[in-house]
Amino acid sequence: MTIHNRYQAQAEAFVKEDAAMQEALKLVRELKLPEGCIAAGFVRNYIWNRLHGRDGHGLINDTDVVYFDPVRVEEDRDYEYESILMEQNPYWKWSVKNQARMHLRNGAEPYQSVEDALSRWVETATAVGVRLNDQDELEWVIPWGLQDLMELKIRKSPKFHDEAYYYARVHAKQWLNRWPKLVMVEASHEHRA
Repeated sequence: MTIHNRYQAQAEAFVKEDAAMQEALKLVRELKLPEGCIAAGFVRNYIWNRLHGRDGHGLINDTDVVYFDPVRVEEDRDYEYESILMEQNPYWKWSVKNQARMHLRNGAEPYQSVEDALSRWVETATAVGVRLNDQDELEWVIPWGLQDLMELKIRKSPKFHDEAYYYARVHAKQWLNRWPKLVMVEASHEHRA
């Protein structure tokens, strides 16, 4: 079994063991969002908690739902989806964003997909999304793989170029204090493929 497959199997086992996460994934699936998945802290913080021997849901601030619809890019659509999800389960503090519009906020060229958008997020361990398909199987959106996430490494994504922001963000979020096994990789170090 390759290291990628081993890490994916471990991440899938963690997510499948958690009934609340399974319910959240089912709610997002019901919206039938193009390329829809739950990303960022929903996955990252949960995995880090599990790898630290803690309850999986501590320190999840919001639940980032991302999708890609270049035809209907109105921000009001995101709020409609958030309202639907909040009515069904307010525990997760839903935040829904169409990635076909987010390049404008980030001053970038238009993104081509959810995976393309995630590849430009700040850290490799944050650029992880998961969805539940119609066969109740997990599908991963992982432009930089799962290795950094599963090895407890904080690394700047290769396509994110603002090193000062990277350092400030990690410091502000106090990840190294909250998860003492984490290792921060200097921004100048190249990402391992």
